[in-house]
Amino acid sequence: MKEASHMVQGRSGSPDSPDPEAGAPVGDVYDWFQRGMRLLAEGSPAAAASLLERAAGAEPESRSIREGLARAQFNSRQYADAVDSFRWIIDANPAEDYAYFGLGLALWRTGDMEAAQEPLAIAVAMRPDQRHYVSALRSVRATLRARQA
Repeated sequence: MKEASHMVQGRSGSPDSPDPEAGAPVGDVYDWFQRGMRLLAEGSPAAAASLLERAAGAEPESRSIREGLARAQFNSRQYADAVDSFRWIIDANPAEDYAYFGLGLALWRTGDMEAAQEPLAIAVAMRPDQRHYVSALRSVRATLRARQA
């Protein structure tokens, strides 16, 4: 991995800003992915999503990049975009329990409780040991029951 000293600062002064000359972040796709994941871990999901969107455009078949992007979109409240990203992951690999969980949560946040129920149920069926999966499914089902009452 390259040292951070190679990054060029953009107009905002942030080393993760796009290079104003080229319109693209400095470095290669791996650099973008690593910086995006670091930004996500450090609590800057919107900045992470921006970098990871660039990386996903350059490497459209990378599930690692897509998962990071989906998480960054979700954490920056870009729920509809997160839905699309989690669906992409599921289409690429239907055995990804975390993607079903993420899809269910993102649908829940968009207000589509009916649609959220199925991917959460699949996640629970795949990994019944994951308490947060079970808890999310119970919450969605309780909300749906309350709406029907």
